[in-house]
Amino acid sequence: MTNYPELATYIKKNINVDEDDLKTILSYFKPVDKNKNEILLAHGKVSQVSYFVLEGCLRIFYINDVEKDVTRYIAFENHWATALVSFITNEPAQETIQVVENSKLLYITHEDFRHLMKIIPKWNDFYSIYLEKAYVNNSKRLMSFTTLDASERYNQLFKINPTIVKRLPNKIVASYINISQETLSRIKSKISN
Repeated sequence: MTNYPELATYIKKNINVDEDDLKTILSYFKPVDKNKNEILLAHGKVSQVSYFVLEGCLRIFYINDVEKDVTRYIAFENHWATALVSFITNEPAQETIQVVENSKLLYITHEDFRHLMKIIPKWNDFYSIYLEKAYVNNSKRLMSFTTLDASERYNQLFKINPTIVKRLPNKIVASYINISQETLSRIKSKISN
């Protein structure tokens, strides 16, 4: 039925949609291949695209007030990535989207995303679920920064999403759990001893 079975499966897991509507939804997505370290969205640009990862990895990060790189979100296979605040508000993004591993992606433009909401009512349900998941994910991460120490954050990450620890360099892992690379190295060496 489609060239994008991963996306079709993801959509069907979240909403009950008939085959015709699913075909229409998938027709709005375009494939693109990107190389490691490419920037998909630069800080200060408006986010006009949402990505679905077929293969590879994207990260969303910002530079904080002490010029430190902070990773807010990591998207591996079968995950979405967009600078959501910019995508919603149409204002310049405070974040950057970077390709971490050579990646095969599907993307949909903001305009097409909104158009689908008008022509396929179930797409509104999908968007609502997407926003809820993003909110819960961000809230849990923020809470972990204030309630857990560095090693607890690392252990929690390893339990919830070991792929991040296994596939990504220490620099990105450390910036994702808001600790220094030195602290991360100490935690990892304690665990391996």
